[in-house]
Formats: sequence, structure tokens, C-alpha cells
Amino acid sequence: MSYTLITANRNYSSWSLRPWILMKALDIPFKDDIIYFEPDNYERFRTFAPNAQVPCLKDGDRTIWDSLAIMEYLAERHDGVWPVDEKARTWARCATAEMHGGFAPLRNICPMNVGVRARLHDVDAPLQRNVDRIGELFAEGLDSFGGPWLAGDSFSAVDAFYAPVAYRVRTYDLDIGTKGRAWVDHIISHPAMEAWETEALAETQREIQHEEEIAAVATVTEDFRIAV
Repeated sequence: MSYTLITANRNYSSWSLRPWILMKALDIPFKDDIIYFEPDNYERFRTFAPNAQVPCLKDGDRTIWDSLAIMEYLAERHDGVWPVDEKARTWARCATAEMHGGFAPLRNICPMNVGVRARLHDVDAPLQRNVDRIGELFAEGLDSFGGPWLAGDSFSAVDAFYAPVAYRVRTYDLDIGTKGRAWVDHIISHPAMEAWETEALAETQREIQHEEEIAAVATVTEDFRIAV
């Protein structure tokens, strides 16, 4: 196996973070290939992924182009992607699927921007329901399986899938409860997350669409990225 993981900007690309942090946390070797967002990515991204999106995993002549599919592909080849305990594994898969297919208000109103802190103009009812559900979900996992990770004592795919949420919670100071915030602090202090953040802060590219998205919903109060 010789993996290449194609991702985009550290600062913005929440979907890229998921397989990247999983592979780093589980010590799965891979070549790291970053292709930055531009206003129209479609044709350029189609050269490596049939859906013209990141992340995309290459394994020899195989292309795996969806974050959840990448998780399952790796789970067939490496231990630790999912919890060993059956109950924890079932819960982790459900929680991961919920993140993969849901939380649209959170995604749309709170875009990932690792390097800034921002104050939302408004928290409407759909976003508040998402925030409340995140807090409920995190507390359930931690209470049921003992922590410090969402499905037990080891980092797994469910933690990777919610890693971008940790940055969103911090950026927008979302109230997900004491237990949920403890997990956020725990994952943000993981060495691989610290490495991702270091690279995010060092990026000099400002992709206009992502910058406009956050400006439309929030006031940026701090910006820790390198000045450009």
C-alpha cells in the first residue's frame, strides 16, 4: 500500500481534515498532497477525483473520493479506525453517519476557519438545534464509553469526523456544554491537530468565497493567521 491523500487549504477544508487527522493519529503513512481552493475548482479537481472534491485518497490504481468511503477503505486494511467494542463501534458509526449527512445549518452558518475567532450575528433556531444536538451527542459518547475520546479510550473515525466541529466550536464560541467542550479541548491539543493548525496559520492564500462566507454571518474579532 502506498497512499496519497489529496486535500485542500488547512484553514478552510473541513472535509480534508477528517481522513488526514485519522491517518496521522493512527500512524498510517501517506504522501500529503495539498491543492488549494480557487474560485472555480471543478475542472482542476476533476483531474484527480471524479466528484471534483477533496479529500481524495489514491492507493495505487485505486481512487477513493469520499471521506466516509476513505474511512471504510482504511478500516478494511488497518486496525483502530473503528472501536473494537461492538457497542462503541455501532454508536461511532451512527454518530459518524449523522455528521456525514446532517448538520447543514452548522456547516452553512459556521464555516470552518481555523485561524480566526468570530462573533455570530445571530444564532437562529436551526443552528441552535444543531449546537444542542452536538452537545448531547458528545456527552452521550463520553458518558457511555468512558472517554477521553468519543467512543472510548482510543482515537477513532468518529473523533476524526467531528474534528472540524472542534474548530467551529472554538472559532464561534459555541456552547455545547462542559463535557463537549472538554472533548474539544482534548482533540485540539492532539499533536496532529496542532500540526494542522500550525500549517493553517502559515497559509498565505485567502480564498475569497470562504472569506466572504464568514463575513456574511459573523464579525471577526481576532485573526491569528500570518499577515498577507
